[in-house]
Amino acid sequence: MDSEKIRLNKYIALCGVCSRRDADVLIEQGKVTVNGAIAENGVKIGDGDLVLLEGKALSLPKEHVVLAYNKPVGVTCTEKDEHAERTIIEDLNYDRRVTYAGRLDKDSEGLMILTDDGDLIQAMMKGINAHEKEYVVQVNKKLTDKFLKQLEGGVYLSDLQQTTRPCKTKRVSDDCFRIILTQGLNRQIRRMCSTFGYEVVKLKRVRIMNIELKGLELSEYRELRGEELAELYKLAGL
Repeated sequence: MDSEKIRLNKYIALCGVCSRRDADVLIEQGKVTVNGAIAENGVKIGDGDLVLLEGKALSLPKEHVVLAYNKPVGVTCTEKDEHAERTIIEDLNYDRRVTYAGRLDKDSEGLMILTDDGDLIQAMMKGINAHEKEYVVQVNKKLTDKFLKQLEGGVYLSDLQQTTRPCKTKRVSDDCFRIILTQGLNRQIRRMCSTFGYEVVKLKRVRIMNIELKGLELSEYRELRGEELAELYKLAGL
């Protein structure tokens, strides 16, 4: 951690213990001490401060981890949900707390980026940065050139009262196409297709910025390193 102090709940989250919201609860329960005194919400932590959770010292990881993960259909993008059959954290089963940058709905599969670097997540999630995400989409009937051009030009989604950004498409087969988006509205591709009477049968994300799904099997992950990781940070503006 640099000389700039950060809020205690953020510090606890960065240590990989839990989310900031859950950290607030731990602080309110009196389970956290800073330099021997029971901590209060809002206190800031700097170099040299000793933070204990139920008597156990917390420390920031020396290096951040960034994962590429292949999410299967049926896995829910949430950390905790008693109604979810299987959460992404359970499926990933990683030995360090990480958070995802951008969701995939339960019925979709494919590439996700997970990390314990909050700055990277924020940079990737900022819509103004218009980072590319590529998907392979199978629909329930034959594609037409008109339909693909309509998608590319931007689609008004009445239930969201928003028009999608122009995008790129490429036909793969009679009922399958690739699409590159630069935004991430809720169930965006499904809503776009539905506007023109198409139903999505299968949806897979195959690329986020410079990171590709490559040979990852379902539920598998790989740690990003070297030039690939450096390029991701560069594209994120970090």
